[in-house]
Amino acid sequence: MTGSYPSTRLRRTRASAWSRALHRETVLTPADLIWPLFVTEGKGVEEPIGSLPGVSRWSLDGIAKRAKEALDLGMPCVALFPNTQPERRSDNGKEALNPDNLMCRAIGAIKDACGEDIGVLTDVALDPYTSHGQDGLLDDAGYVVNDHTVAVLVDQALNQAEAGADIVAPSDMMDGRIKAIRMALEMSDYPNVQIMSYAAKYASAFYGPFRDAVGSGGLLKGDKKSYQMDPANGEEALREVEFDLAEGADSVMVKPGLPYLDIVRRVKERFEVPVFAYQVSGEYAMIEAAAAAGAGDRDELVLETLMAFKRAGCSGVLTYHAPLAARLLGG
Repeated sequence: MTGSYPSTRLRRTRASAWSRALHRETVLTPADLIWPLFVTEGKGVEEPIGSLPGVSRWSLDGIAKRAKEALDLGMPCVALFPNTQPERRSDNGKEALNPDNLMCRAIGAIKDACGEDIGVLTDVALDPYTSHGQDGLLDDAGYVVNDHTVAVLVDQALNQAEAGADIVAPSDMMDGRIKAIRMALEMSDYPNVQIMSYAAKYASAFYGPFRDAVGSGGLLKGDKKSYQMDPANGEEALREVEFDLAEGADSVMVKPGLPYLDIVRRVKERFEVPVFAYQVSGEYAMIEAAAAAGAGDRDELVLETLMAFKRAGCSGVLTYHAPLAARLLGG
């Protein structure tokens, strides 16, 4: 028992702004934010994404400028996602292994512009490169096969590491891929390249705008429920995290974010490791729609949702609202 009214008034410390700041339990800063960026071909290109208002695809020169902007705002890292041209997509996603592909050139553009002052996180999965929109290779029945896909993902991760990626982030949800990638990085003399595993990635309805952004939405045949997690499951997420940590992940991710804050909390309490959340495209679009409809102040909605991630135990958040939030936070 800490006291009773009136000797204890819980409103007392809320009475002024300075006191609220002094007693704040959770702090959100620009250093907690990772900015996802969409890369496209060309020069001087900015392609607005209709289902993601305020978000665009950028050509390499624009990507370099966005990375410098992130650095100036105090963000430690950007995440890259390529919009591969249709003619470079194939059933086996071989463009993922091209050392001159869009992802590798974007890594180089950022490193040329910013040096080692900002981290580059890269997506490891085949859906930006496959003609069928799945994250892996298909058998004759259309099932995403595990082990053959893992072999390609290893080569994809090495390709990105060789281009200068600081963190490779497997988002495919194949079994065993973390161990295979970690061993390959070690054997290829990339011991300091981190792995941020999409350890608990759910088969969610919130991914639609992202698939538009990378050009896989209209291509997707079937769904991804045979490898992404069932939204009904929580214990299974803990098993996925445990496996990935044992196999060499340096940090883990829960995706989507707000609908799975309970998973973030359980992972943090169970494993006490760096946990990140991806505030995915559908979540972003909902906030933008709510603000446009007058349902809430956009700036306050953004900061309140990001604070929820931190309060749940996140070390950081991937969010398309990163530049706005960083400015609001004084970055």
